[in-house]
Amino acid sequence: MKAEERWQARFRAARMTLPTWARMAPSRAVYRCNISGVWEIHAWDRATGASRQVTSRPRGTSHAAIDPTGQWIWWFSDTYGDEFGIWMRQPFHGGPEIAAHPDLAPGHPTGLALSAVGTAVVGRSSRHGFQVLHIKVGSDDKPAVIYESREFTQVAGISLDGSLIAVSHSEHGDSRHPALRVIRPNGSVAGELNDGPGKGFSGVRFAPAMADRRILALHERRGRREPLVWDPVTGEEREIWLRVPGEITADWYHDGRALLIGHNDRARTELYRYDLGGGHLTEIKTPHGVIHDAMPRPDGTVEYSWSSAARPPAIRASDGHVVMNQSGPSAPPSVPLEDVLVDGPGGRIHALVSRPSPGSPPYPTVFLLHGGPAAQDDDSFMPNVAAWVDMGFAVVRVNYRGSTGYGSAWRDALRGDVGHIELADVAAVRDWAINQGVADPDRMVLAGASWGGFLTLLGLATQPKWWAAGIAAVPITDHAAAYSDETEGLRAYHRALFGGSPQEVPELYAASSPISYLDSVEAPLLVLAGENDPRSPIRQIDKYLNKLAEGGHDFEVYRYPAGHAALVIEERIRQMAVQIEFACKHVGAPQPADTFS
Repeated sequence: MKAEERWQARFRAARMTLPTWARMAPSRAVYRCNISGVWEIHAWDRATGASRQVTSRPRGTSHAAIDPTGQWIWWFSDTYGDEFGIWMRQPFHGGPEIAAHPDLAPGHPTGLALSAVGTAVVGRSSRHGFQVLHIKVGSDDKPAVIYESREFTQVAGISLDGSLIAVSHSEHGDSRHPALRVIRPNGSVAGELNDGPGKGFSGVRFAPAMADRRILALHERRGRREPLVWDPVTGEEREIWLRVPGEITADWYHDGRALLIGHNDRARTELYRYDLGGGHLTEIKTPHGVIHDAMPRPDGTVEYSWSSAARPPAIRASDGHVVMNQSGPSAPPSVPLEDVLVDGPGGRIHALVSRPSPGSPPYPTVFLLHGGPAAQDDDSFMPNVAAWVDMGFAVVRVNYRGSTGYGSAWRDALRGDVGHIELADVAAVRDWAINQGVADPDRMVLAGASWGGFLTLLGLATQPKWWAAGIAAVPITDHAAAYSDETEGLRAYHRALFGGSPQEVPELYAASSPISYLDSVEAPLLVLAGENDPRSPIRQIDKYLNKLAEGGHDFEVYRYPAGHAALVIEERIRQMAVQIEFACKHVGAPQPADTFS
């Protein structure tokens, strides 16, 4: 298969998320899938084997849930990816789509929780701040505002009986380290978890039984996220001490007597069962790679979505069987990863290297920077990474300071010098790649999307002699200008990251904004921008592009009519093709791999 055909086939191959089943009706499940060519919501009746597509929208659908009784599917309706809209619902087996409630005003979603007794809790934000609303589904009663704040607020869960509601909040002013509050439907407070500055709480889920008040949360008391079981009414806490490396995630087993533990160590994931009665930890055998999501079934088996850099995703179960596959050709495989550890200015940096085959080093190299910044590059199947490799490029990905997966201190290291800290780590890995003979120093491309796009623009300006070309997708170009147009949730994140608003610390926003250094850019640049993007707003991108044009810089622009990320597969392919063409034009076309074994 030709290289271009192969990388496009990976994008077009059917993919799906892990089916999420209704807590009290385990034969009913929902998932997202791209089988139609657009990422949409699907329903699966496991009792009959029947599945159907629930949503059909021109730009796709990102958010959905199923209520615990399995009667209703909820999904969020926005306009072409702008993430502003209302929740809709539809009967599980089909029928008319109706608004979650006729009196629920549109907003940006900040969480949804559904009880088994016909109530729902909706989080929303607008320029007026954040609200949590309690809804009696199907009732004429108006939604009741049970929590309201100017600071970040996220609905974290609701107990099955609807009596307790968990809310993550940053009333203390730090959305990156939220507190966890449990309230009742009338808004009264049942309990609060707050460990103070620099230590956040994340609500995971209430226990899966009608009369069980316990909630599973993640705390940061020992420098990483670890599980805690909490009764907000009595205040009883139980920390789960686990002798496994890396970051921890957790969820309940169906009977509430055990926890499913996931731990992420050096960009790979493993699963364990932790019995709450005896404290016994049992490994669940899974292939080497990344578990994207996992959920225990009532019979005790665990279903999970898995992939590795070399092998495409699959939905599997802990007893070995494949849970569900979409029809159509599977994605062609790619190359395995190489892990490297590089000494950097803030400690040892973990980077991931994908080498093309055939070809010999030094390679033309793409430094592909992840978004977030609180995210991580890992050993998962990435069609865009595989496409670069197919076309003869090496790909280097850096889990710079600010990334998750390496403890709280590494994630929180950006304070005071945002952007420049991450790029210092990229510089250390770049030096390693050149010194080891992996990367051709004259044919290096700096690229990334979202926060990675921001770092790309900042890197081209502050490291202008190092990069032959740059590709910035949906970037932040000016933090203060982005703050003016972005969602309230991202405004809260900006304040937490910089220590205040642009009005309070204007010098910090300016020091970290690529537009402040624009005249130093030397390399040709490609910018990709979503016209309806609420996260990297189009106005601040246009402002940057206009200044590039005024300065006579060499740049190209690709605009698309969607939000922060395209959910239409052919649009993703067009964007990838534009990036490859741009890179080949400016660093020379490497040797593509026209065969693959």
